[in-house]
Amino acid sequence: MPKELFGTDGIRGIAGQYPLDPRTVHAFGMALGSAARHHSPNPEIVIGMDTRESGPWLAEQVAGGLADRGVRSRLAGVVTTPGIAYLTRSDDFVSGVMISASHNPYQDNGLKVFGHSGFKLPDEEEHEIEQEIFRLLEDRESEPRPQTMTLDPGLGQRYVDYLLSTVSVRFDGIRMVIDCGNGSASNLAAELFRRNGALVQPIFCAPNGRNINANCGSLHVEGLQQAVVEQRADIGVAFDGDTDRCIFVSSSGKIVDGDGVLLVAARALKASGHLAGDLVVATVMSNLGLERALARDGIRMIRTPVGDKYVLEEMVRQGAMLGGEQSGHLIFREYATTGDGMLTALRVLEIAQRAHAGLDDLTRDLEVYPQRLYNVRVREKKPLTELLAVGHEISACEKALGLSGRVLVRFSGTEPLVRVMVEGPDLARVEDFGQRIARAIEREIGVK
Repeated sequence: MPKELFGTDGIRGIAGQYPLDPRTVHAFGMALGSAARHHSPNPEIVIGMDTRESGPWLAEQVAGGLADRGVRSRLAGVVTTPGIAYLTRSDDFVSGVMISASHNPYQDNGLKVFGHSGFKLPDEEEHEIEQEIFRLLEDRESEPRPQTMTLDPGLGQRYVDYLLSTVSVRFDGIRMVIDCGNGSASNLAAELFRRNGALVQPIFCAPNGRNINANCGSLHVEGLQQAVVEQRADIGVAFDGDTDRCIFVSSSGKIVDGDGVLLVAARALKASGHLAGDLVVATVMSNLGLERALARDGIRMIRTPVGDKYVLEEMVRQGAMLGGEQSGHLIFREYATTGDGMLTALRVLEIAQRAHAGLDDLTRDLEVYPQRLYNVRVREKKPLTELLAVGHEISACEKALGLSGRVLVRFSGTEPLVRVMVEGPDLARVEDFGQRIARAIEREIGVK
């Protein structure tokens, strides 16, 4: 049965409006508390948030709902999503809740849940929590009762200490610029890299509750590119709002996305004998050029639906140690159970130091095929198989591209959008095909 509240990355929406209104968020806390009591007679749940102005009151409503079910909670404060995943699995917490809408603007927020294993909840558990939320709302058992929480600053510090413990080389003398997107990494990233010897210039590290992801961070790297080139830095890294992803900029100003990092990391892991099965897990969005570059090195690539949750599930099934998304979610399974921007940056710097090379050299042979993504806002999510004109355009595109390109049309898991991706060797044809498919979607189910 399809879920109604949980998307590909938790419950997300506009803070203050359903399903992130006080009553529904309180019901979420109650439902999660009931589930927690099935796992432990005296459960405790850790709560973290990014820097959005809505984070504190959402945390208090979650905590209030948990308290109504006799479940204790501890507040980690502003911390990263992978930080909450780490704390949940490394301590006695039954679950962890991260309050964040990742790369979305400040008006949005979300509720992400991790089990004690550090993994995001499987679909069936999310569905059970959903059904309990609906029952509570229908029976009017949930009334907003916020609970004031006391910050435990040691939790975030434990996470930073853990990240440092995974590094085996020093970064002395490396000049780096970090763009924290005015988000979760703002008070953590500079300390992390400086403690290992790097010379760090932070930008966009002054959150005010409303400037998270605002023309900065992993979706807007223009400022980072300029800073890296002007300051003659060795590397730049941009995080998103909750720091579960990152995008790099080389010393020349070239953008290196998650595909480039997957190639660099896969080669390094294979060379050291740590790439289990010579396998990398990526998503349907990863560039065809990555797949072919990996194949030249004898590395197999498996694709999953979009979402680091699905990448991780496939990694577990396959026993893979490396996976990720073009958008910058990278999972190093030896160290983490989710995408982690700061951990990824540590791994990239470590590889570069050992190779005595920069990102330009490490990604020089990656041929990136032209790829265009079109987002079409729709009034309904009607099955694509029922849209005959759209199907005709997709078939024509696939026939024309053959084995030299790809077409992907899918509904967004978090927004009323259809995402159209076309990839191939010729940019003009890619754009033409993408626009034709997008126009067909607009005609049939687009917002009037």
